[in-house]
Amino acid sequence: QVQLVESGGGLVQPGGSLRLSCVTSGNMFSINDMAWYRQAPGKQRELVAAVSTGGKTHYADFVKGRFTISRDNAQNTTVYLQMNRLKPEDTAVYYCNTDPSRITSLLLGYDYWGQGTQVTVSS
Repeated sequence: QVQLVESGGGLVQPGGSLRLSCVTSGNMFSINDMAWYRQAPGKQRELVAAVSTGGKTHYADFVKGRFTISRDNAQNTTVYLQMNRLKPEDTAVYYCNTDPSRITSLLLGYDYWGQGTQVTVSS
């Protein structure tokens, strides 16, 4: 069974930190690059950060120096996003998926996303 379960979101003040987790099930995630995406109200989903199977990372310019992505491939691949120095504009629902996300769709034959985790940055 293929599953993506994101957690760790919440309400935080500007300048605060959160650590998001994404627990996966299904072999497809351990053999693919993974990424965190986010979608703010009224906006399209965008890539935040990605990590290859070998641990190489890349980040969107708007989070460079503030966010850190990592992965643990033991048993069930888990992908983490450490978010520091959060800003109000980081408010969004955060999702994890393969990088690029269309890999999941191609392998499953349908578009699949987890439920996401809400991050709200507000004073």
